[in-house]
Amino acid sequence: QLQLVESGGGLVQPGGSLRLSCTASGIGFNLYDMGWYRQAPESERELVAQIDHAGNTKYLDSVKGRFSISRDNVKNMMYLQMNSLKPGDTAVYYCRASWRAAYWGQGTEVTVSS
Repeated sequence: QLQLVESGGGLVQPGGSLRLSCTASGIGFNLYDMGWYRQAPESERELVAQIDHAGNTKYLDSVKGRFSISRDNVKNMMYLQMNSLKPGDTAVYYCRASWRAAYWGQGTEVTVSS
């Protein structure tokens, strides 16, 4: 089982960039499929990007070309590089790990506003 902690959120202007980090504590990080989800106020949680145990990635259509997901299996960390941020990206971003069970972090808030 894993414990996940997100960091890197904050306030950024439209067009700006942020890098989110997810730090995992536990055994077997390299075996987990990982993903970033987000939830805006009054909206359902949605999958933003995923990277499986083999390194294959997928993205939500609205973030393709702007966001990049990566993982470091030595450091037990996952990242989400977010560029060209838009107000519509404002949400709480959550880290998720899935193998035999799913584990969630507590979230980090991203606000894109001028």
